[in-house]
Amino acid sequence: MDFTLPESALAVQRGVADICARYDLDYWQRCETDKRWPEEVWAELAKGGWLGLAVPEEYGGGGQGLLELAVATETLSSSGAAGGSAFTYVLTPGFGAMTLARHGSARQREDLLPKLATGEIETCFALTEPDAGSNALGISTSARRDGGEFVISGQKIWITGVQRATWMLLVTRTVPAAEARPRSHGLTVFLVNVPEAVAAGRLSYRPIPKMGANTTPSNMVFLDDLRVPAAGVVGEVDQGSRVLWDILNPERILLAASALGGAEVALQAAVRYAREREVFGRPIGANQSVAFPLAQVKAKLELARLMTYKAAWLFDNGLPCGTEANIAKLTASQAAWEAADHAFQTHGGMAYSLEYPVARLLADARIGKVAPVTEELLLNHIATQVLGLPRSF
Repeated sequence: MDFTLPESALAVQRGVADICARYDLDYWQRCETDKRWPEEVWAELAKGGWLGLAVPEEYGGGGQGLLELAVATETLSSSGAAGGSAFTYVLTPGFGAMTLARHGSARQREDLLPKLATGEIETCFALTEPDAGSNALGISTSARRDGGEFVISGQKIWITGVQRATWMLLVTRTVPAAEARPRSHGLTVFLVNVPEAVAAGRLSYRPIPKMGANTTPSNMVFLDDLRVPAAGVVGEVDQGSRVLWDILNPERILLAASALGGAEVALQAAVRYAREREVFGRPIGANQSVAFPLAQVKAKLELARLMTYKAAWLFDNGLPCGTEANIAKLTASQAAWEAADHAFQTHGGMAYSLEYPVARLLADARIGKVAPVTEELLLNHIATQVLGLPRSF
């Protein structure tokens, strides 16, 4: 077994790290406070070709895989971006480029992949609904055929990045959930031109006030008889579950990678403070009650990294990776939360001061335990699908 990253991933790590070195914790805090996208970092990543990693070379990309995207995400996150980095690599390189490279039609690939590679256009993904929550198969947004078009109506929630997106990957029901046999049948994924749909008055959105991750707004999205040409179908009508799992598994892996980076930022912040802060005549890091929890975080972080890279490797090699993606997401998110929580405790009362990054890191880390899938559902998958325990529903 070879646990060495391939040169392609190491090159990504070096390239992204070189850019990130110019942006410190204060920069990311300002982006969060001002609720603005990290335009400067985005522009440099685009210029360096680091956004087109998953775009095939014939369309102007790097021809790399999910492992390289995960390494890029973790590198950006560990530089200080923490949770804010996830959207940089999930929204467009993950949701957009990787999905279309695998499932897009020839026309979709030709029209969109070159622009996705350069960051000229951006994408978002719309699945979650108010009444379905984590039950992805229970969505009710409907798409009915009308000649050469589909007419779509429904509502989505927690859709991130709509404001910047040129294209939305929209998951709909072309067969109602109650009639679908099996339950995964009857899903269809569409490409929706967001500016055109907004201009036509068929798509609207409303930002949701959030406690963190404010570099990118999340939104309620409303669809009112939106017309999409049949050429906008990604994959096949009624067979969208095949596309969906190739979106959700990479999403979990990339969010795991982001959590790893966030855990690293929080851990290093705690270690610095534990070395520098002196109480009772010695650094507080000399106390085992401070040191041992941080050592535990380090151990869990390294274990989660192994599973994250394994899951990405499996995906790139066309092997089943659902269980590994779930375990990676679960353990990385737990490591991020424990790192941020212990960093908070290490800083004591100073953790409340925005002079330190701890409050931002804590808010970002907490997201991973509930989104995009709750910790309980990840555990339920392991319990029922891996251990063979009986289902509760």
